[in-house]
Amino acid sequence: MDDSKWLSLEEIRAFLAGAEAVEFAAQGRKEVYAWMERVLVRHEYARQGKADKGMLRRYVEKMTGLSRAQVTRLIAAYAATGRVKATEYKRHRFAARYTKADVDLLAYVDKAHGNLSGPATRRILAREYEVYGQAAYERLAQISSAQIYRLRATAGYRKRNASYEPTRPTVIAIGERRRPQPNGQPGYLRIDTVHQGDFDGAKGVYHINAVDEVTQWQVMAATPRIAELWLIPVLEAILAQFPFPIRGFHSDNGSEYINRDVSGLLGKLLVEQTKSRSRHSNDNGLVEAKNGAVIRKHLGYGYIAAQHAEEITRFYREHLNPYVNFHRPCAVPESRHLGNGRIQRVYRRWATPYELLQEAEGWEKRLRPELAAAQLETQAGAQTDTEAAILMQEAKRDLFRRIGRKIA
Repeated sequence: MDDSKWLSLEEIRAFLAGAEAVEFAAQGRKEVYAWMERVLVRHEYARQGKADKGMLRRYVEKMTGLSRAQVTRLIAAYAATGRVKATEYKRHRFAARYTKADVDLLAYVDKAHGNLSGPATRRILAREYEVYGQAAYERLAQISSAQIYRLRATAGYRKRNASYEPTRPTVIAIGERRRPQPNGQPGYLRIDTVHQGDFDGAKGVYHINAVDEVTQWQVMAATPRIAELWLIPVLEAILAQFPFPIRGFHSDNGSEYINRDVSGLLGKLLVEQTKSRSRHSNDNGLVEAKNGAVIRKHLGYGYIAAQHAEEITRFYREHLNPYVNFHRPCAVPESRHLGNGRIQRVYRRWATPYELLQEAEGWEKRLRPELAAAQLETQAGAQTDTEAAILMQEAKRDLFRRIGRKIA
């Protein structure tokens, strides 16, 4: 596009008459549009007659290699604006619903609660706004689980947030081998033991995990040994921490529970004892799921010496147990009957064990005689979910410092 010598209209007419078989192709759209604009300005395109306008149009087509339709469009734009330039591409973007502050707040909540699943986190965010009136959670209260996972994958979020030993069954004629039938009544416990590993021939601490089948109310404690001398006082303390009387006690076939001492303890309390059936791995599935989701999540898999059982039990009683029962949502199963005796469980709703307890028919009358419903309500409302999580995490860090354990 050499502009050193401009052609007059007569020269352009002669050029077109003698170069019908010649085609030119310019390089670069920006260069082409700038040259075309200079041609139209120099020859005062708007003042020319119809014949001269057509000639200039053919001249531009010949020199640039553009199509007739493209040249027509560019000349129309020149007539309207006085410029020949490319239209800027404007990509359509949806309005951002969640701000950087929302992403930071989500990271803050996840860090406090230990990165729960999407549905559980969604329920916590909704409770922060709906139950505790935290205005900062207004937008996050309506977030979907899928959007939570998308925000967790963003760079801004990542900047804010970075040996199991099974028990061996023993055949003892204690306890009825069947699945308990709570019939919607709280007080039927599923219980299991989690071992914190061995080191250099020394046994680690044992965690005792008890979960109510209906409300998923969970109480945990630790013991240095699972012999009867050590276990019976721990079980008595666990049973006493439930807000309702215990009616059923279900475990696997481990000898720590299927023995005369535990049977005698439950007999004094008039508690029905049952144990898991062979080839029915889901009989104690609820508490085994809680072993991983709660105990392993917070205490890990590494070795912890048995001498720290009392400190761990204190942490459970004062911090983790209240947090899990009043502030940590859990999945609520719904049963679908598929025919041929098949049952499918789906999880559409998330609620805290305290919320599930309140849904039980006549729940206030089912509490222990010395416990009033107002006491539970006061304890539930004393802190928001996230405040309770932060205090629990601080207590856990303090516990790990005392026992010489690093947080993973």
